[in-house]
Amino acid sequence: MTYETIMAGFGGQGLLFSGKVLAHAALIEGKELSWLPSYGPEMRGGTCNCSVIVSDEPVGSPIIAHPNVLMVMNEPSLDKFEDTVAPGGTIFVDSSLISRKVRRTDVEAVYIPATQMAKDMNALSLANMIILGAIVEKLGCVKGDTIAQALKETISARKANLLDLNMKAVEAGRAFIKG
Repeated sequence: MTYETIMAGFGGQGLLFSGKVLAHAALIEGKELSWLPSYGPEMRGGTCNCSVIVSDEPVGSPIIAHPNVLMVMNEPSLDKFEDTVAPGGTIFVDSSLISRKVRRTDVEAVYIPATQMAKDMNALSLANMIILGAIVEKLGCVKGDTIAQALKETISARKANLLDLNMKAVEAGRAFIKG
């Protein structure tokens, strides 16, 4: 199976980090992968997205024209990428920040109030990790335990104190999907 994922939103929402954790988890599991960040000119507060491909087969190109997974954390990103998702794909929407619904009927939309959940956990900056947990639980692109290991290996030494909170955020996203 190949998961071609675009994670998009504003700079500062941790999208590139989410992609890096997913890519590292795929690396740990011995999968083929690609991680390609894209920054808007404004950086924090500007647009940003990253493309992550996780596959059992070699990845020919890091460029994703028609993702089968889309994670969006602001409305401009939903507007920009919704129509690019392959039919049958899944769109994960931070419903705390995006008021509109996915317009397409040939994709599955998963609405997660991730920013509100993160606020409730006193971890406002970890909405991205809540959605990552939901993606992992819903799609099984990597194992949940592998995400925990990837977090341990990816979080920088100066942010090591946030490891447990990041893991709780991922678990909150997984629990949201489990219901």
